[in-house]
Amino acid sequence: MAGHVASGEDLSRAIAQDLPYLRRYARALTGNQASGDAYAIAAIEAVLADPSPVLRAVSVKVGLFACFHEVWQKADSPVTAAEDRLAVAAQQHMARLTPNSREALLLQTIEGFSPAEVAAILGVDTASATSLVERAFAEMASSILGKVMVIEDEAIIAMDITAIVEAMGHAVTGVARTRSEAVALAAQKVPDLILADIQLADNSSGIDAVNDILAGLGPIPVIFITAFPERLLTGERPEPTFLINKPYTEEQVRSAVSQAMFFSSTETLNG
Repeated sequence: MAGHVASGEDLSRAIAQDLPYLRRYARALTGNQASGDAYAIAAIEAVLADPSPVLRAVSVKVGLFACFHEVWQKADSPVTAAEDRLAVAAQQHMARLTPNSREALLLQTIEGFSPAEVAAILGVDTASATSLVERAFAEMASSILGKVMVIEDEAIIAMDITAIVEAMGHAVTGVARTRSEAVALAAQKVPDLILADIQLADNSSGIDAVNDILAGLGPIPVIFITAFPERLLTGERPEPTFLINKPYTEEQVRSAVSQAMFFSSTETLNG
């Protein structure tokens, strides 16, 4: 709630905690780490010069992102040269989205803000923010299709995921049950996206399978599915951007697949 920060020291501490997420958001918008960081720094400098908008916001994080958005809009929302193949593809698709819809989409789906918080950040009403996200999803779904590989040892779940993905218009290259099967399948039919369970049939790791594949093929978007997300979200090693909990819903899979095609983090994970 507003008024939650008691001192300048508290505000600085809160901003420091939120800065990594602001940098992630800025990079997704600009397509470039250096450019994203520059806009994030500009937003922080604006807050330090006049912290009152942040102090009035529902939270420091919402206020900080709102300040960033103001800086971003004044700069005419520039997209700079992307740093790798996946980022280039993401920016090409993002450029086709309705103005402000990509910001709303990233804020809600990647950064986890509620519709009301997205509205506060963008300076619109909640209904408009929700509409922007829905429009972005619709535009995404119609603009990109690809080949999806499934790594899953439970037959029923594999069939369900395959049906969901194919209903979206994507082609499933196949289903692998073990680490070795996954590596062989990826080499045979190179996917555009991988959906991987963490624990596989022979007690091998889906993370290891993905790392093997990425080592051989280069960056590919990955979505992990696990009944134990807390084992990955420890902060002690690189964490997956896209992580679905078991049991999952069809909407979660559809949303993750659409997002991953655009905003994938392709850092390999240390299993």
